[in-house]
Amino acid sequence: MNRDINMVYHYHEVTKHAPQRYARSLGYMDWSTQPNPFREYRGAKEIKLPLALEYPTIPYSLIDEQNPSAPLCIESLSQLLQFSMAIAAYKSSDGSRWAVRCNASSGNLHPTETYLILPPLFDNVKSTISHYNPKNHSLEILKEFESDIWQEYPKGTLFLGVSSIAWREVWKYGERAFRYVNLDAGHAWQSIVVSAKMLGWKTSRVETLSDEEMAKILGLDQKERFFEAEHPDMILAISPQKLSSSSDISKLLSDIEGDFSGIANQLSPQMHKWEIIPQIIEATSAPEIAKKNTEELRVEREATKESKEVVLQRRSVHVMKSDISTITKEQFHTILSSVNGSLDGKKSAAHLCIFLHRVDGYEPGLYTLIRDNDDKEALKEAMHRDFLWQECDFENLYFLKADDYTFASKAISCSQDIASDGSFSLGMLCRFSDEIIEYGAHRYRELFWECGAIGQQLYLEATSLGLSGTGIGCYLDDTMHSLLGLKNNKFQVLYHFTLGRGFVDSRIMTLPPYEARA
Repeated sequence: MNRDINMVYHYHEVTKHAPQRYARSLGYMDWSTQPNPFREYRGAKEIKLPLALEYPTIPYSLIDEQNPSAPLCIESLSQLLQFSMAIAAYKSSDGSRWAVRCNASSGNLHPTETYLILPPLFDNVKSTISHYNPKNHSLEILKEFESDIWQEYPKGTLFLGVSSIAWREVWKYGERAFRYVNLDAGHAWQSIVVSAKMLGWKTSRVETLSDEEMAKILGLDQKERFFEAEHPDMILAISPQKLSSSSDISKLLSDIEGDFSGIANQLSPQMHKWEIIPQIIEATSAPEIAKKNTEELRVEREATKESKEVVLQRRSVHVMKSDISTITKEQFHTILSSVNGSLDGKKSAAHLCIFLHRVDGYEPGLYTLIRDNDDKEALKEAMHRDFLWQECDFENLYFLKADDYTFASKAISCSQDIASDGSFSLGMLCRFSDEIIEYGAHRYRELFWECGAIGQQLYLEATSLGLSGTGIGCYLDDTMHSLLGLKNNKFQVLYHFTLGRGFVDSRIMTLPPYEARA
């Protein structure tokens, strides 16, 4: 355990960006090894899912209400996947064409894969494990098996596995990529949670399985079927009723026997080796320790557009327009409300340190949103003594210092203008060393998952208000810590984000997804 924790501390330190030294990467784009963004299983039976674009969805403003549950069928499965993990649109410019998905991803590289564990459906008399292929919006059946596990759960329950192919991010980002892989897993998690809410379904993460057990259930332990390593992240229980995170689904281990169908396609002709990546994956793969429960967040919103419109219109922008990025106090409060508390029913570890640039009714300066009040005194003790900690007209939001932080926020975000030209930008500051010591090395991944989930929710909330957002993975870690006055690793910043009004490049065309199937 101590060796794994030491590996987490080592990895986190050596992958920090600094003004004169970025984390190690190739330093250029090796286009000859660019990974295929779509995993496919050759030889697996494929079931095309009906497109869900025409299905009505609840208004986004009602996403947190107690909505009626849809039955589990091929149509509802299609909607769950299409509005979470599928292609939202294609972009085209200068002869190039690329897919944009509903779930955000660093560099649009999408290391995250999705698997379904389903009761008998599709005229099958057996349970199935399948891989979701977003390119075709289809399921690839990898395993059929007998199981009576479904009798232990409410009718309409299914399990969804999330895994990651680290190489897709490592190809571009080198050693820092493991951070982004787990941020993207958090993006995907929240995407699935929101899509399930559209169907009146509840989502909880099963915390009773080790990585080794999840790999066996999803077939990822059969190494001969893969060229690039793929490791499991989480299994989600999705049901008409909220299930306990301590649900024991280990019975699946004995129900599943023998080889899986399908050989995973090779994503690159070859890979560059980074020794630290498999080391940190192994160190954080030990069984996790259950965390404390708390109440899940419920947000009151003004009436907005349909849920599917928000999901499908979410984008990462590359340019913010400072002249039109001033927003109202009400818009600012709505955005903060969407992440002011736990997103998954577990105690929050991430707090928001906000560089506020252009919000009506607020003085420009540094603010913090405390997402778990148990950390307030520790944060006051750790940060600069001259911070004001003045209560604002919003629960858990504190004004720390008046100043123009446009230059500082840009400098910290690797000199990216998007951090200074929007309405506000922020860093997600996590309770760090105590979490790793108490819950083990696996908690390192979970902290990034929490930040990724916050980021995905910020994307959606901004989109619902006609605004734009962008996750920022490139930031100067310890420069941010120094600005806040932090002198040790009790708290660490793990993700940055910016919101405002983005520039729309008219030279880039937007094309509908799955046009050939429409």
